[in-house]
Amino acid sequence: MQLEKGDSLTKGYTSELWNFTCISVTQNNLQELKEIWARWDDKFKQLFYYNYGDLPFLLDIKVDEHLFRALAQFWNSAYSCFTFGKVDMMPTVEEYTTLLRCPRIQADKFYSRAANVLTFAKKLMKITRMSEQWVTARIKQKWENKSLGHIGEAVTDLFDQLDRRVTPVPAILVETFRYLSVCRKVSEGRFIGCAQLLLAWFHSHFWKVDKVSYRVFSENYSPLKELAATPRRDDIIEERWMAILQNLQDEDVEWKAPWMVPDDILYQCGDFDWVPLL
Repeated sequence: MQLEKGDSLTKGYTSELWNFTCISVTQNNLQELKEIWARWDDKFKQLFYYNYGDLPFLLDIKVDEHLFRALAQFWNSAYSCFTFGKVDMMPTVEEYTTLLRCPRIQADKFYSRAANVLTFAKKLMKITRMSEQWVTARIKQKWENKSLGHIGEAVTDLFDQLDRRVTPVPAILVETFRYLSVCRKVSEGRFIGCAQLLLAWFHSHFWKVDKVSYRVFSENYSPLKELAATPRRDDIIEERWMAILQNLQDEDVEWKAPWMVPDDILYQCGDFDWVPLL
């Protein structure tokens, strides 16, 4: 259908690595955040899950820098998708929403930067439940953006919007696509986005699974929790990943993530089929 509508990759198209993108995916040190999480009791953790979904599991997803840099080489800015050999794919709003599993967000409320919100320090106190003295001692000024080493001002704003039941998924995807496109355009740069979520999406589609577990149909099933607990090889070099991805075939890919239970999928914007909404 995509080919018939004329808005897909040209028939017979195979991705080529026209230029190499030197992309940095340096991660902040999350150890202190993990220690804060470990100090909370089960009751408060459950309250956090209720308010913010499965975000804490992202702390346990290791970013394979070799794999991520290899992925970036296949980002097709013209189509806003990854083109691996004869396979073109991209993460969707529905997939990221399912991964984050935040029960309080409303799909018709979208994230935007709000005015007249709490100060940066006050928002950090609200998120971490730590004292003002603790927060103030750790805040440091980086150029014009305040940060706590691992929590930037934009992130605290995102949590504030989640409290208002606003979905952050479109904003997360937009930032992901934007930084991938910018880095590809200039052949270098730093990726500023949720690398953990993108890699969780990748591992959900590659490779084929023989059988879908019955657990995915459980109301309490968490895809991110399972993905974080799944051991992965981290000794595959970047060049090897690039060779693997460049030769992918249709049969190598799990087109529908195993944790995506049957539901309505948005594929059309007005009269236009397959047009990315972001």
